[in-house]
Amino acid sequence: MSLTVRPGEIVGLIGANGAGKTTLIRMILGLEAANVGTLAVFGGPPSRQTRRRLGYMPQGLGLYRELSVRENVDFVAEAFDVDGPPLPDALAAVATRQVGALPLGLQRRLAFHCALLHRPELIVLDEPTSGVDPLARTRLWDTIHDQAETGCGVLVTTHYMEEARQCTRLVIMSRGRLVARGSVDDIIGDERAVAVHTDNWAGALTALTAAGLPVTLAGRSVRVAGAVAARVQEALAAAAIPAATTAVPATLEEKLVLIEQTARQEAPT
Repeated sequence: MSLTVRPGEIVGLIGANGAGKTTLIRMILGLEAANVGTLAVFGGPPSRQTRRRLGYMPQGLGLYRELSVRENVDFVAEAFDVDGPPLPDALAAVATRQVGALPLGLQRRLAFHCALLHRPELIVLDEPTSGVDPLARTRLWDTIHDQAETGCGVLVTTHYMEEARQCTRLVIMSRGRLVARGSVDDIIGDERAVAVHTDNWAGALTALTAAGLPVTLAGRSVRVAGAVAARVQEALAAAAIPAATTAVPATLEEKLVLIEQTARQEAPT
């Protein structure tokens, strides 16, 4: 694994569950040590000093659910010995309410506010928009971009592929290893997919999966990444499913499916 986050850029850390994303983040925070290799945060090993320059929003939010919004903010401010910016209007309106009673979207906004309270130079966000509605996700990403524009570096993990395009560049992990990096267009490259046109989309999905092809489904749209049309048509014909096929550019999600498939095949047994 090799990773650098520079001031003002948003680096997306992408990978399936178990790829090692959270473990890597814990190493950056100084919560776990590397067995081999080197890890430098602001030019030195992770420490209390580097942690003061780093903002962190964990996947579990890291909030005290039994305390109020204001009490959570006061605790973080005291820990970092800062006053911090005032609460945004949405949080100020619920400042005295217990965090555990708030909707998830507000809890995530509070966790993000706490991560930025001490004006960090690097922000590490582990699935910051998981489980929130599209509007709340957009607001959080607006804030992420605002921070990057001030020169703050951002390292963010996400399972939403549409959010990956918001990143300056991506780092793809699989089984604890770096398997691809670059912009979305760099990673997709000239990869192609086969779009399947049929009324029997469920049967097509079953037949293509049984044939061992990397199938994705968006609504009722069946697609096969990295396959030639003749192979797809052969599998459909064998299952007596009438369908037409079209070669199309692959999506980022489809490319990631192929990358993960290759990583599994190359992994040592």
